[in-house]
Amino acid sequence: MAPLLRNLEQGGSSLVISQKEAAATDIGVRRTVLPGGLRVVTEHVPGVRSASIGVWVGVGSRDEGPTVAGAAHFLEHLLFKATPTRSALDIAQAMDAVGGELNAFTAKEQTCYYAHVIDEDLPLAVDLVTDVVLNGLCRADDVAVERQVVLEEISMRDDDPEDMVGDAFLTALFGDHPIGRPVIGSVETIEDMRTHQLRSFHLRRYRPDRMVVAVAGNIEHDHVVELVHRAFAHRLEPGLAPAPRREGKFRPRGNPELLRIQRDSEQAHLVFGTRAFGRHEGEKRWPLSVLNTVLGGGLSSRLFQRIREERGLAYSVYSSVDTFADTGAFSVYIGCQPENLGHVATLARGVLEEVAANGITDAECARAKGSLRGGLVLGLEDSGSRMNRIGRSELSYGNHRSVSETLARIDEVTTDEVSRIAVTLLARPFGVAVAGPYRRTRDLPAAVRRLVP
Repeated sequence: MAPLLRNLEQGGSSLVISQKEAAATDIGVRRTVLPGGLRVVTEHVPGVRSASIGVWVGVGSRDEGPTVAGAAHFLEHLLFKATPTRSALDIAQAMDAVGGELNAFTAKEQTCYYAHVIDEDLPLAVDLVTDVVLNGLCRADDVAVERQVVLEEISMRDDDPEDMVGDAFLTALFGDHPIGRPVIGSVETIEDMRTHQLRSFHLRRYRPDRMVVAVAGNIEHDHVVELVHRAFAHRLEPGLAPAPRREGKFRPRGNPELLRIQRDSEQAHLVFGTRAFGRHEGEKRWPLSVLNTVLGGGLSSRLFQRIREERGLAYSVYSSVDTFADTGAFSVYIGCQPENLGHVATLARGVLEEVAANGITDAECARAKGSLRGGLVLGLEDSGSRMNRIGRSELSYGNHRSVSETLARIDEVTTDEVSRIAVTLLARPFGVAVAGPYRRTRDLPAAVRRLVP
């Protein structure tokens, strides 16, 4: 046992390590809670020479008020600009010198800062990532520069109609609720964002009790705890427990709507779907995943076969699921020629109505479960994906399920379960977003307008 762990365990209460937490050898994940409620989770991955670290913060765009929409994402950019001991160039050169990757992403309910390096460079990666997260400076000059970068990112999003209509769909589905606002913010809110707002967001929200440090690869848990404790030492306050997992209580603000975005484009882009289930409705998670796979999750899915393979009306057609603490979204995306949009919308709605009325077949259920099993296992072949899995699981659920347990749960899904989920989900009102050469809503095909009650 490393000296820090031994001393803290012998000393009593400043480090919380239960037998269950510290020795969960059946799933290969170990967990330690440091003073101040900071959680450290690790997974040793045999046969690799890499290590991935992620500092997960339980803060995202959902935690913003309407006047500071985009603050979490703006802050994520800003913290890389400078710390008290490093410039942006210093940070970049340190990572480039070891051939590693350093980056971050912001989502609706969390932000993650991560690095991927050779195993022997893990101490550097921990030092760099934690320095950025804890000590990143919010300087006025940097805010001015990074503001333009974020505005360029918004422009880039607007040039990608698939991304743009995806954001618009969540707005159509959830309205002005924070879940319905784009993570990236808007031109207006980013232009109005002030340095003191970003600095305050950082100081108030980035607390150790709301953070998880996840590390996976060719690593040792005790060594990781030593590195993390050293990096966070000045921020750890004994007596604080980890913040409770985000539960939330989604309250709809009106019914889903239809949003039209005019674009002089060669294609029309359609997204429509329903409000789905929150991640803590665990009994619905895997039946919903199977349903999504059957409807639009692969080359053999009903939507792909009906619209692309049988009729050649679209190149890209798929369905997807977004899950938040207390709600979610099921959606269908199709890109097609504008003159075909009405026909495509009718076909897609018909597929959903068929499944709602008649359910799915045993063969479809078995094929979808096989697809999910393979995707899960193949997606965990590197340390970065393992880090993502344990970090997200700790932050979202506060527990860890082994891959074997997850595969077993997928196997347990029945055709009847999926069919019941379909009846519940697909009877809900649709939200719709369309981007294309339509100057007025009444110019949209009637089949698209009829998607919204």
